[in-house]
Amino acid sequence: MDPKAGDVLVVDRRASVQFNGDNALILRVISVSDRATYDGWAWIAGYVLDPETGEATVRREIFVLRGGLRLAASGSALMRRGGRWRSI
Repeated sequence: MDPKAGDVLVVDRRASVQFNGDNALILRVISVSDRATYDGWAWIAGYVLDPETGEATVRREIFVLRGGLRLAASGSALMRRGGRWRSI
């Protein structure tokens, strides 16, 4: 996936082992760096969203595998169940 500003992503263990289980997050993308990285990986800046309110809680820059990123369900509330995000 090629994320772009404005996308809301589910970032979990598929994107990087550092986001396994309770460390998974929902991220609203601000920017994607064009600096050179390993093939298939990217530096992404964005805001972590509260899964219940959708409010931005903290700004983060993360290093992730592009192929492991997923778009969050648009217009749906998201809940964490068993370490995974899903639409409710």
